[in-house]
Amino acid sequence: MKTEEAALIERSQGGDLEAFNALVLAYQVQVYNLCLRMLGSPQAAEDATQEAFIAAYRAVSRFRQGSFRAWLLRIAANACYDELRRRRSRPQLPLEASTDDERPVAELPASDEPPDQRAERLELARLLREGLVTLPPDQRLAVILRDVQGFAYEEVAEVTSASLGTVKSRISRGRAAMREFLLARGELLPSRFRFSGEGDDHAVV
Repeated sequence: MKTEEAALIERSQGGDLEAFNALVLAYQVQVYNLCLRMLGSPQAAEDATQEAFIAAYRAVSRFRQGSFRAWLLRIAANACYDELRRRRSRPQLPLEASTDDERPVAELPASDEPPDQRAERLELARLLREGLVTLPPDQRLAVILRDVQGFAYEEVAEVTSASLGTVKSRISRGRAAMREFLLARGELLPSRFRFSGEGDDHAVV
């Protein structure tokens, strides 16, 4: 018996735009959040998200088996890499840090969150966003997938088309660089988020 997603994919492969739009609705937040953290700019993330879904629609007939989410996020990652390459050819356009008001609805805080905790969380989130965009793109992508979106190492490998060993190495190096970035700004970190000397096998995002 086909799952609902498998049925939507099959219909999309037959040219059913309504079915593909249902897949867009299912994954648009994950795709946008990935693009936002890769690019650091809400406008660039929106553009990359749109490009990714257009590319996915054009290529969906070639999708066979495996994780559709991983396949889709690989397309989104490639859209981000394209934008980052364009930026390198236009060095006058720096990476931007998104503001709290530009976060997707899925990340809005609970209404009963105490104001002091919200302020601390937003300050930490700002520093993490700034730290992420300093990482090389391959490390940035691996850290986002593993530590922000919570993917298993195996699915990170599938999204990035890299070996499991390469993925683990990128995540380890990315976490170490993020830790150094945050330690250098320790006075800006809320006290309960400051490091206490743990090893670098823990997530920092």
